[in-house]
Amino acid sequence: MNSSYHSLTEAASMAGTLATSTGFQVLSRLMGLKVQVMPTSESPPNSPTPSTAELDLQSTTTFTPDQIRLVSVVCGFPKDIAMYPDYVKGQFGEDAWFRTSTSKADALGVADGVGGWRVYGIDPGHFSRFLMRSCERLAHSADFESTRPEQLLARAYCNLLEQKQPILGSCTACVLTLNRESGILYAANIGDSGLLIIRDGAIVCRSLEQQHHFNTPYQLAVPPPGQGLNVLTDGPECAALLEFDMQPGDILILATDGVYDNVSEELLLQVLSHAAGVTDPVKLQMYANSVALMARSLSFNPNHESPFTQNARRHNIDAPGGKPDDITVVLASVV
Repeated sequence: MNSSYHSLTEAASMAGTLATSTGFQVLSRLMGLKVQVMPTSESPPNSPTPSTAELDLQSTTTFTPDQIRLVSVVCGFPKDIAMYPDYVKGQFGEDAWFRTSTSKADALGVADGVGGWRVYGIDPGHFSRFLMRSCERLAHSADFESTRPEQLLARAYCNLLEQKQPILGSCTACVLTLNRESGILYAANIGDSGLLIIRDGAIVCRSLEQQHHFNTPYQLAVPPPGQGLNVLTDGPECAALLEFDMQPGDILILATDGVYDNVSEELLLQVLSHAAGVTDPVKLQMYANSVALMARSLSFNPNHESPFTQNARRHNIDAPGGKPDDITVVLASVV
């Protein structure tokens, strides 16, 4: 039996343990890693906090009993924990995310800053973080259209372009909204972040990955002045759109490629099928922890037959093992 099989089995076992445990203690015992958490109310606003998974149970939005909605949690790791030792809300390394609720809809998003900008002295996380924060803010504007996440993404990108102090860089992004009245989920995706919807133990919907060529995803970008022709950039109008009729009990995972490059859909199903019908955010958090830790563990396993490795082989490229990367998991249950 090969080592790749053992690594997958161990990862699945680890995920199962996490999903049935208190979660936080197991995380620290297994790897001594820092999964990042929102500061508690007792913590000073700017003080370092112990790192665990984020769990935010507060909501200012009220719901009518017949409305469909999302219960969501977040978990993630920066690839280089030493570079990002402290919690920053909405960020895991160069990844960024947001989640918010309005009277019309739930809105979620992830973005993955392109790491190559760092060699030019540009923080790739600044671009993705600004884009996601703009999405969150604009979702609460009076003219927000809950059926058009592509418009939300475009307006956030325009907001980024209008900054007096240019925010240079690029990122992939996936933004979605769940219209509570209709129960329809709308998504707009640029690049290789994306979403999966699980129902009755099967994947019933997935976003379309966009690649120019191997490991070169579509991306929103703001190049340095005069360098527009030398930087790969795709406009918000290039986003792949989808609509899907959601049902109570559905499980939605929205994640960056640090998850999908390292964890197969088969493994995701093994873990997340058991989350169907879970409405308790604390229990749902354990499943998010499981996926994030599994992705983190497999990303640094040199013997792992990862989805990234398999995809590289199809392009005649040898890329063995996992692919170390920032990891962001937004997990939601439809209730």
